[in-house]
Amino acid sequence: MRLTSLRIRLIAVFAVVALTAAVSASGIAYWLNRDAVLKRAQDSALNDFRDSLTRNVTDMPLKPSCDDLRALARMVASPRPGLNYQVVVVDSAHPDCTASSEPGRFTIDRVPARLRAAVPTPRDLEDGNSYRYHLYWQRAVLDGEPFLIGGTRIVPTGPTAYMFKSLDDERTDLNTLAWSLGIAALLALVGSALLAQAAAATVLRPVQRLGDAARRLGQGHLDTRLEVGGADELADVARTFNSTAEALAAQVAELSARESASRRFVADMSHELRTPLTAMTAVTDILEDEADSLDPMIEPAVRLVVSETRRLSDLVENLMEVTRFDAGTAKLVADEVDIADLIMSCIDGRAWYDAVELDAPRGVFARVDPRRLDVVFANLIGNALKHGGSPVVVRVRTEELPAAEWAGPHPEKQLVVEVRDSGPGIPEDVLPHVFDRFYKADKGRARSEGSGLGLSIAMENARIHGGTITVANAPAGPDGTPGGAVFTLTLPMEPTDADPPDGEEGDEGNGDNGAGPGGNAGAPGTERSGR
Repeated sequence: MRLTSLRIRLIAVFAVVALTAAVSASGIAYWLNRDAVLKRAQDSALNDFRDSLTRNVTDMPLKPSCDDLRALARMVASPRPGLNYQVVVVDSAHPDCTASSEPGRFTIDRVPARLRAAVPTPRDLEDGNSYRYHLYWQRAVLDGEPFLIGGTRIVPTGPTAYMFKSLDDERTDLNTLAWSLGIAALLALVGSALLAQAAAATVLRPVQRLGDAARRLGQGHLDTRLEVGGADELADVARTFNSTAEALAAQVAELSARESASRRFVADMSHELRTPLTAMTAVTDILEDEADSLDPMIEPAVRLVVSETRRLSDLVENLMEVTRFDAGTAKLVADEVDIADLIMSCIDGRAWYDAVELDAPRGVFARVDPRRLDVVFANLIGNALKHGGSPVVVRVRTEELPAAEWAGPHPEKQLVVEVRDSGPGIPEDVLPHVFDRFYKADKGRARSEGSGLGLSIAMENARIHGGTITVANAPAGPDGTPGGAVFTLTLPMEPTDADPPDGEEGDEGNGDNGAGPGGNAGAPGTERSGR
């Protein structure tokens, strides 16, 4: 489970809120109880000390001796449980005498200096103060033990008495209370986490179902629907999802029907055009043979008819090939061939041997469809010659696939064919569109020799082999000359979807895709103007 998941965040929020509330409540309860416990112990001890001191001081002689002071300290000290305190009595008439109920532990030196200074200081008598000497107290820690220390002067000319009341029992009680409140806070935290888990399960389960449904819908399962129950916000979201899915399914069905109709129209039109085009091509071949003997005024028109007829024939063949790819009926008839021989056959068949440099070692065999691969090479090399200029360099190599793409335990290889021209390269804004159908870089040259389908057909032929074609501009040379455009064909050495050699297609048109001798060299897929 990811730390960024909604469930974790919901539990964390519940836990923080519960912990904050528990700590705040525990802290307030602790301080209130602490003040109450200490005030109760303090008031009880001080009141008892005052009462005991008042009762016993009447038995003192007018000028008490040191022994009298010791007797007073012992009598005032309280042995009662809960009020057990010790007393120290001093008298300015006996500066060397310190009377203590427990001499070994409590002396006048243990009394804080501020308290010793405040106790013998008289106060003015006024309406709000009827006593010249008050009972003062202070909390202090002696030898690691908390004490309440109080003191008062008995009479203006008499001795001064101090009490030491241990608060260790109160400290023990407060520590027990603190542990209890801490355990309560921990239990509140655990309870909030469990409550958050239950709330998250209740809230996130519909959200998870909605996410799963959205993923299935994105994968093409347009019949995905959610069960709707209740009237809360999540139910409203589920109803919205269902209505959206229904609308999307209807639109996709409509678009699919229109696309199917368009494909049928193009296919039917192409088939219907093939018969008259065959007759027209035969006639134009005869006219071309007789063009030299025709009237010079008629010869240009005849050659234009011959050229446009062949261009129209190429366009029809390309359209038929595109409709086969769109309909998923294009088949792959693979055979093991030497890639160098296949490229050389493509170059020789189109009389490009003077303009193309081939760097292809013999002995590189791959199972491919020779006819379809010939179409790819014809388009890439023809485009390079037409738009980039010679010399065109074709390089063939093999390289190992990344380990993550191995289908077996051993390294696998792929075929890489690079076609590089000598032109200025392709504009950066054109690069992403060179394989788009009917795309031409120069919109003002809509009427050109190319149909805008050649490179898209080459890409489809590469994909049917399980490969792809990429395009980029080569780096400029040291002298600043452009590096030219580089088309890279990458194919697996063994196709992923191939029919046996005897599974020939019934009607695939000419194998050169309009790139034969005298035809449109490579049926370029884009007019790369400005190169």
